[in-house]
Amino acid sequence: MILRAQEAMKLSTKKFLVYNSLSSTIQSIIMKKIFVLLTITAAVACGGEKTKTEEKTAAKEAATPAATAANDISANPDYQKGLELIGKSDCLTCHKVSEKLIGPAYKDVAAKYENTPENIKMLAGKIIKGGQGVWGAVPMTAHPQLSEADAEQMVKYIMLLKK
Repeated sequence: MILRAQEAMKLSTKKFLVYNSLSSTIQSIIMKKIFVLLTITAAVACGGEKTKTEEKTAAKEAATPAATAANDISANPDYQKGLELIGKSDCLTCHKVSEKLIGPAYKDVAAKYENTPENIKMLAGKIIKGGQGVWGAVPMTAHPQLSEADAEQMVKYIMLLKK
């Protein structure tokens, strides 16, 4: 047993000395090849195969592409632009999509107001000028730095969240 360990040690030492005697360029090439080999092995080992549940879901989606596209509000340009503007603003400090934080949830705002050009303009004005009393005692902070067009785009996004 001790003999085998000593032989293994000698072999390891030989490999180490051979590796150290190689130029750094060759060492780099060897390391790159090892990295690529490990990456490919990891990719193959991690999957690529769909589970039965995923296959069923994919089949259902393929069967109803028009319904899926019609229900996918995230493809709407108003949704995308409004979400981008809200993400750049401080709105999420007080509001969430589905639950009340300091201010009302966006879905509650969408449910309260009909999606009309008049309401979009009125709500955009509240975003810019601030407001108080409609949703409780806590006032909404004014956002005078926002343009009317950007505020309206934010409201259009919120209105798309209506159930």
